[in-house]
Amino acid sequence: MSEIQPFRLETPQAELDDLERRLATTRFPEAETPDDWSQGVPLAYARELVDYWRDEYDWRKREAYFNRHPQFTTAIDGLDIHFVHCVSPHADARPLLITHGWPGSVVEFHKIIDPLVDPVGHGGDAADAFHVVCPSLPGYGFSGKPADTGWGVDKIAGVWNELMLRLGYDSYFAQGGDWGSAVTTAIGIQNLGNCVGLHVNMPNVRATKAALENPDEKDKRALAGAQYYQQWGAGYSKQQSTRPQTLGYSLVDSPVGQAMWIVEKFYEWTDCDGHPENVLTREELLDNVMFYWLPGTGASSARLYWESFNAFSEPGSTVQIPAGCSIFPKEIVPAPRSWAEQRYTNIVYWNELDKGGHFAAFEQPEVFIDELRRCFRVMR
Repeated sequence: MSEIQPFRLETPQAELDDLERRLATTRFPEAETPDDWSQGVPLAYARELVDYWRDEYDWRKREAYFNRHPQFTTAIDGLDIHFVHCVSPHADARPLLITHGWPGSVVEFHKIIDPLVDPVGHGGDAADAFHVVCPSLPGYGFSGKPADTGWGVDKIAGVWNELMLRLGYDSYFAQGGDWGSAVTTAIGIQNLGNCVGLHVNMPNVRATKAALENPDEKDKRALAGAQYYQQWGAGYSKQQSTRPQTLGYSLVDSPVGQAMWIVEKFYEWTDCDGHPENVLTREELLDNVMFYWLPGTGASSARLYWESFNAFSEPGSTVQIPAGCSIFPKEIVPAPRSWAEQRYTNIVYWNELDKGGHFAAFEQPEVFIDELRRCFRVMR
């Protein structure tokens, strides 16, 4: 069995000096021609964010913030997996595996970890306590970068199950959104006997035949979201699923290029009323960017699309273990329950929220925590 090693963020000062130099010598493009975000991140906001990054953002302070939660690495199938692991003080706490997606990271979960681990200390009930495990996807954050093909959703699901067993959890819950939803769904499909229930905030589903032939209002809203995504929002995924290596040269070389590649999606996929800073701070936006920039994951993170992008659209097998779904209104495709029931055949919790988007744990942490508690109470 591979040893579990403690891990801390300890960025060499030379890397931060290099970042500062690159930010100071950025060559910006000309301004967009329309007066909005329709061509991407507006130049004026890009300059504001870069000035803040260079002159005010304090990575050392943020590094200490992220190091307050215990982190570890362990090698599984020859690849180092980085993960946050917080053990609850409550005796009856249940293990909970939470998986992020792109362009997110474990940064998304740092506002929800403590209340999940110690609900009593945050005004809650000990019966809702969890031992929380948040791994960084292969090729993301501070996990290792696969050197061979094959590291797609199905393999990651198996590796995550092995991780939980290695930590001593032979029975656990799983949660995810975006790629985390795909991995969590794959854990449910594989059903190796350890995951006893799951929750997703972006169900891994397709439209029903009835929705395509005679859509109701919820069908129409979901179909409109899917159509908009295909027409205006899917360019990044086409590039990452076909030529991640070519894209990686720009993202790994330019911190501003990496930042804008990510921040555009936080504008588009959050419930932000027209600006990402209406729901997340500049500091939080850059925290997430730093988990891509510092380890240089522009290419390695994109390769998951090359490996598994069809996992979001293929019919696939069904999830028969208990499942819960929380549908946030600004999700890319706010799936109706009828769509989800094709994939998740044992839905025991379903809720449609009135606020929040794709990065639900990051945007609406208190609502998200409540959703997980309500869902997993049904499964305990």
